[in-house]
Amino acid sequence: MTEREHQILELLRQDPLIPQQQLADQLGISRSAVAGHIMNLTRKGEIQGKGYILSPQRFAMVIGGANVDLCGRADSHLVNGDSNPGKLRCSAGGVGRNIADNLARLGSQVEFIGAVGDDDWGDMLKRSCRAVGIGVDHCLTVAGATSSSYLSIHDASGEMQLALNDMALIERLDASTLSDRDGPISRANALVIDANLSEAALAYLFDRHADDGILFVDPVSSVKAKRIKPFLAKVHTLKPNRLEAELLTGIEIRDHQSMAAAVVELHRLGVQRVLLSLGSEGAIASDGNEQRYIPATATCVNNVTGAGDALMAGLVHGYLQDWDWFTSVEFGLAAARLALAADNTISSTMSAAAVMRLLEEVSC
Repeated sequence: MTEREHQILELLRQDPLIPQQQLADQLGISRSAVAGHIMNLTRKGEIQGKGYILSPQRFAMVIGGANVDLCGRADSHLVNGDSNPGKLRCSAGGVGRNIADNLARLGSQVEFIGAVGDDDWGDMLKRSCRAVGIGVDHCLTVAGATSSSYLSIHDASGEMQLALNDMALIERLDASTLSDRDGPISRANALVIDANLSEAALAYLFDRHADDGILFVDPVSSVKAKRIKPFLAKVHTLKPNRLEAELLTGIEIRDHQSMAAAVVELHRLGVQRVLLSLGSEGAIASDGNEQRYIPATATCVNNVTGAGDALMAGLVHGYLQDWDWFTSVEFGLAAARLALAADNTISSTMSAAAVMRLLEEVSC
């Protein structure tokens, strides 16, 4: 869909009986242009009858980590054991929350399940989700608990020197808590989970919901990737990096031949679609029938932290739009490039239109 069609659908969801002239006035276009867009939306199946009866919108359920990121960067040489002048930044983070944030900015409907405390940080995390349209009604709010946080200290060049994480709260998102949310989880068209979840929670989701919707999995790190190894046969789409792929397959990745072999092994273990992210070396995408190496595109890099989350969001968005796998891969990689160029973990310019423009620029 075009950006204008997305705008019209959003107005129709708010008021299914809105007159075409009122739509035209709100959008600053002619009534005939509105009629043309509505005709196109009807042809695409987004509008199904008179009174603008809209087709049910496909949505993703993201389940995973949500935490406050506290980042400090020294103004000059970092002196251990002393107070250092610098700049401090506080922002919403967490792999699952970040994927949901990017996905909502791309225009997909998203629900998020995470664990937060009933403190100011927890309120901030939920507000950050609602601000971009993420549903958080099914989040777990733990009374008397402190929300998860991640503290990193960087030197003047931006290199991280020390980090601390307090992520124990996600353990409260256990099988019992998730079973109370079976209804909305089962209705999702795509289920996105990150390996920050406990082994018991992951086992519950794979055993209970693998057949409900398509399962997208982010291994998060080489340390946590081992948690998903027993369930690879139930994974639809997996986005590992080099280290995570090595851990999951037992294959040391040294060159293109071993990269390809690791992807083949992941398919043998049951994964349907694989995007092996190789950072500055590009990526390998495979659907089991075809494997493509995609070289990296020259990109201005300001922040590497959020690129993987944007990439996964792009893959999920493409699936919800019924795009073929390799179209989704191109879109996801472009979303990652947009994130790399941003100063913050989540790009304020992230949108489907911005990603499409980036793809057009690369193709020229």
